[in-house]
Amino acid sequence: MKNRCIDAGNSPGSESARAEPSLPRLFFSFLKLGISAFGGPAAIAHIRTMAVEKEKWVDKESFREGMALCQTIPGATGMQVCAYVGLKLRGVPGALACYLGFILPAFLLMLGLSALYASFDAVPLVAALFGSLRALIVALMAYGAWSFGKSYLKRWEDFSIAAVAAALFWFGLGPVWVIAISAALGLILKRTSPQARKSARPGSRPSVPAALWIAIGAALVFLIIFFLVDRKLLDLSLLMMKVDFFAYGGGFGSVPLMLHEVVDLRHWMSPHTFMDGIALGQVTPGPIVITSTFVGYLLQGPWGAAVASASIFFPSFVLVILISPFFAKLNALRLFRSAIDGVLCSFVGLMLSVALRMGFAVSWDLPRALVAGAAFAALMLRVDVLWVILGGVGLSLFIR
Repeated sequence: MKNRCIDAGNSPGSESARAEPSLPRLFFSFLKLGISAFGGPAAIAHIRTMAVEKEKWVDKESFREGMALCQTIPGATGMQVCAYVGLKLRGVPGALACYLGFILPAFLLMLGLSALYASFDAVPLVAALFGSLRALIVALMAYGAWSFGKSYLKRWEDFSIAAVAAALFWFGLGPVWVIAISAALGLILKRTSPQARKSARPGSRPSVPAALWIAIGAALVFLIIFFLVDRKLLDLSLLMMKVDFFAYGGGFGSVPLMLHEVVDLRHWMSPHTFMDGIALGQVTPGPIVITSTFVGYLLQGPWGAAVASASIFFPSFVLVILISPFFAKLNALRLFRSAIDGVLCSFVGLMLSVALRMGFAVSWDLPRALVAGAAFAALMLRVDVLWVILGGVGLSLFIR
């Protein structure tokens, strides 16, 4: 795929003064971003600053279109925006270079933290610290539900879908069925105005890049190897792909799905251990779905961590590349938007149910209540989540 880079600083009709970036430059540029990409979706602002304002690799309109695409399809939004920028610049290889560069620091740090956790979680001080951090994670999930609600719940239909989703998930229905029912409710209840959507731009019929078929083929080969060598790795890989494929609304959307699959269905770990993984995921850069590295490590060691991490990012990477050429036409369809709106509303209810469930799993006392309350208040005041987590650690050590 060949694209012209548009220099927003030039006058209309002028050519870009900048050369197309090389794959190594894309990789290391996004690697530097990945080192400081704390706060999940907040990293998107830094991606925009680099790609649009500083390097002028893509123009503002293209970046806005990429944001709309990444917010519509499942997966971690920040990761998908990286892939979109790389795709516009250098096709599938560029998307892969940006994707890998951005997530590599988070993966390596989470791998190290998971190894330390596996070795020292029984130490009394560490156990007490994580006991307090679980209360902080409840506050984090409650804030996530509130933040999602503020973004997606505007009318009574939205609140109704969120309430139905929360009730269905609370009483044991699997999240995939909850999402499907919410999409159907969106089609029935919501009335998205077609005038609010841009119509598709005319153009030649897009084709799927050959490099993408190669990537999909390689993934299938690995799944066959896992089937022949280690069925646990196969189960882990398929599970993480499933989580990513249905995680609408960004990385936080993966938490209810992963909790249901890992804790409820397979009983691979306790709710407490899963919450510890989320806590570690919040002190690493990158999206919250890096918790998959923690899950994979505790189950299958370093190989499990690598397989889980690759699997949880692969479906959304493929979706960005597959849907990008068709997105303008899809986004102009009223039924498509109504169904997606219903799905996004459902994740407010799913996260609220998870917050309540995690709350019941915490052994509450006054110090833990103080940690949770302070964390929620800080998040409401828009304090960066990294400082909230680090502050929670300090407060936990002080009042334990």
